[in-house]
Amino acid sequence: MNSSIRRLGGCLGLIFIGACANVDAPAPKISAEVAEAAAKSTMAATAAARIEADVLYLADDAREGREAGTSGYQEAADYVASRMADIGLEPAGDEGWFQQVPLRANTPVLEGATLSVTKANGETADHTHLEDFRVFVSRDAVEMDVTAPAVFVGYGVHAPEQGHDDYAGVDVEGKIAVYIGGAPDHFDSEKRAHYNSGGGKADAAAKHGAVGTISLFSTAGEKRFPWERLISNPTRTRMTWIHPDGQAEVSGRGLKGSATLHPQIAQILFDGAEKTYEEVRAETDAEGVSPAGFDLAVTVSMKGTQTSKVVTSPNVIGLIPGADPQMKDEYIVLSAHLDHTGVNHNKVDAGEDGINNGAMDNAMGVATMLEAAARLREASPGRSILVLAVTAEEKGLLGADYFAHYPTVDSDALAANVNLDMPVVLHPFTDVIAFGAERSSIGPITRAAAAKMGIELSPDPIPTQNLFVRSDHYRFVEKGVPAVFLVVGFANGGEEKINDFIKNHYHKPSDDTSLPILYDEAARFAEVNFMIANDLANAEERPHWNEGDFFGDLFSGK
Repeated sequence: MNSSIRRLGGCLGLIFIGACANVDAPAPKISAEVAEAAAKSTMAATAAARIEADVLYLADDAREGREAGTSGYQEAADYVASRMADIGLEPAGDEGWFQQVPLRANTPVLEGATLSVTKANGETADHTHLEDFRVFVSRDAVEMDVTAPAVFVGYGVHAPEQGHDDYAGVDVEGKIAVYIGGAPDHFDSEKRAHYNSGGGKADAAAKHGAVGTISLFSTAGEKRFPWERLISNPTRTRMTWIHPDGQAEVSGRGLKGSATLHPQIAQILFDGAEKTYEEVRAETDAEGVSPAGFDLAVTVSMKGTQTSKVVTSPNVIGLIPGADPQMKDEYIVLSAHLDHTGVNHNKVDAGEDGINNGAMDNAMGVATMLEAAARLREASPGRSILVLAVTAEEKGLLGADYFAHYPTVDSDALAANVNLDMPVVLHPFTDVIAFGAERSSIGPITRAAAAKMGIELSPDPIPTQNLFVRSDHYRFVEKGVPAVFLVVGFANGGEEKINDFIKNHYHKPSDDTSLPILYDEAARFAEVNFMIANDLANAEERPHWNEGDFFGDLFSGK
């Protein structure tokens, strides 16, 4: 029954998008209901209609927010696998369409979380969990209990090769490193995003011998990500992935844990020190100024616990074999994350809608990826195309990281990545931001594809959002694979629409299909990504980093 529905849907759907082919590909092990829903989407007459059908299914309340490791996510994965089969892709996972990703799932225990600060005079102040602080146990442990002197380390950025080292002249061995959010503004947008990443800061602290970290809000950080959002879902499961040898993948290995302090109480860490919290915040606000590190006169005690279990959640992988015998063993990866943030049980307990449907983030990205994949299947490009829907992006780009470490093809054959994540198609867009494009030979191809569609390329208008390191393409970059990540731009009314989405809907239940989504614009977004991927797959020269590029040099050979 499943196979019959899948094959019928595949042939009828491909009447509209290309010749019916590869109908003998193994059927995903899915329910008849899911297969029928996927077949109906494939049979829709236009790209906009197919994208809409995919978004409606993936962002439906029945998927319960598609959190990695849940039945709602698995239903979404089954649907995407069935859509890939209907389009005419070949399964390219370890198990048919799927690459199972083993995940360590940690759920914070709110009771017993403590943080206290002892001043030089011996006076100790206890603080209130979630009102004053949040603690985070290391993802490879179940508890944290650390007491140590605190040291301020500026931004917490260790980049001597860039002429900046916040650890120069300070000793954090056996201590708690306190840093403020951000990175030096003399770094360009993408470098700033790289050095502002939480994982990178944890690695720097651990490298210098710290036992824990405390992060503080900059002025810009507090506006962008207010305290209320940090504590809005405090029991949300945090995850990491597990290597075949059973070791959990963690940043800052050796750190026992971390905490974040509310801006209104952060000054206590600076009592008796050479500068106040407001003074170092002011330095982050000033152009061309970076706060320097110095010793603090306090000792901090932090405790926390979490429960832990191992779950699996699949990446979904389809293949379009290359048509050129000389290039078919090189792969362009077209990617989008399938997961979202699940259910906010605090809201549910309060009688509110707590399902984070993730229509834009990232049902829309998956839907436009599938449409681009259908166009690629029809185009028969020279290089092979891997179509990759990844899990656990919302937990730290985990599914992409697992695939980048353990790809289902030869890792040296990964030639480039084109990533689709959260295209906010709420206005008729006339420009896009192409993160990473100008760092490699992908740049001219991206610019030419956009020009053919009358689309401008714009610089990053929101560098403080650190978008370059916040989506799955970055895991490919870290392995030395050139990548591009497109988002719609701010021109033609986009700034108002996108800022409103970020403020009022991002990672909230209102990111659902009631938004005024422009599906024709989504089809245009799918088309420009198809053109980029197709041109990369047909280029005579394999994609490569530009000579002397920062990321190409940093991650070459990985």
